[in-house]
Amino acid sequence: MVLSPLENARPVHSGPLALRSVVLAVVFAGAAASLLVAQQPAPAPAPGSAARALGTVKTVDGSKFTLATDAGTDVQIAIQDATRIVKIPPGQKDLRNAVPLQLHDIEVGDRLLVGGKLADDGKTVLATTVIVNKRAEIEQYKQQQEEDWQKRGIGGLVSAVDATGGTITISTTVAGAKKTVTIQVSKITIIRRYAPDSVKFENAQPSTLDRIQPGDQVRARGAISADGASFAADEIVSGAFHNISGTIASIDPAKGTLSVKDLATKKVFVIEVTADSEVRRLPPFIAQRIAMRLKGVTPGGPSGGPPPSNAGGAANSGPQGGGPPGGFRGGGGGMDLQQLIARMPASTLNDFQKGDAVMIVSTEGTAAGVTAITLLGGVEPILEASPNGGGMLLAPWSLGAPSGDAGAGGP
Repeated sequence: MVLSPLENARPVHSGPLALRSVVLAVVFAGAAASLLVAQQPAPAPAPGSAARALGTVKTVDGSKFTLATDAGTDVQIAIQDATRIVKIPPGQKDLRNAVPLQLHDIEVGDRLLVGGKLADDGKTVLATTVIVNKRAEIEQYKQQQEEDWQKRGIGGLVSAVDATGGTITISTTVAGAKKTVTIQVSKITIIRRYAPDSVKFENAQPSTLDRIQPGDQVRARGAISADGASFAADEIVSGAFHNISGTIASIDPAKGTLSVKDLATKKVFVIEVTADSEVRRLPPFIAQRIAMRLKGVTPGGPSGGPPPSNAGGAANSGPQGGGPPGGFRGGGGGMDLQQLIARMPASTLNDFQKGDAVMIVSTEGTAAGVTAITLLGGVEPILEASPNGGGMLLAPWSLGAPSGDAGAGGP
């Protein structure tokens, strides 16, 4: 995620530090706004010039740290005798609740915002202030945020947007039935949009209502009305995703790529599978049960196969990650395929071969191709039952957290 720079930040010792509110998903454990901001590319600063660094502690060596910055580089941090170190709770926007922290309390995995000067070597930041989010508190806050999305979220496919009136109309699924809900957007609603080439929720960009288009998928957190027809949004994340269903035309596990001809559009997609992609294969009996649901047949008995051991709890399990759950369920009975996928063992491209049937949710993509968010194999029975619509069973939010009921989910 691209965040605002700290150009106008005041020194910590001068009083409360009120930085511009920024939308975050994973920075400080999924906080909605934070003090910490990503560094922007800039000319190399001269020794002695002001320097700031934001990132995660990679190594600790006495009073020196290696910080893996959000800009993708490692920076050396040197703590001095006069360095002021404070800790703030994850999600805080200022230093009103900051408390002093000792040097030895900083550990690998903690998040730091460091202000200081560049040393003579041009590489080390001589810290004058250090703001810390503790790793354990980040994880706890992250879980709280996920549970809140799970309780107060809704998701669906955009059918209309009224930027002037501040509304988004979505088609969603509640208890197995399709429903239209109007999302109300106010001046304080936080809006983000997935990057076209990233599967990560934390890389979602601050956005505006007018960028959301019919056909996009939206996830919102807030409060639903008593009749379920409208939803007051505190936070929205949207994206344009591809749902691809077909057979693998070519595959190169070494390069992490495959090509698939989509059954619905007849378009050939070149798909990159990264370390962040969720790769799974459905066991045959689960694929058969889902196919039967799509055909309107109640699974059970010899033809339906044995029930999955986790089927009872999967649809109600808690979030597994730091982004918003999906809220898009399978066709029939409210089965939550995304929950089942999240509980299955991970696979790799080496488990696939040319000719295999797959279902894929990908990023919007660039001219070079798309990036897989979810790659699911073992889906031959599903595509036979629903060759053109099977891909819509998958939610684009799987890397953030498994999907939940519309009206009852969120990150």
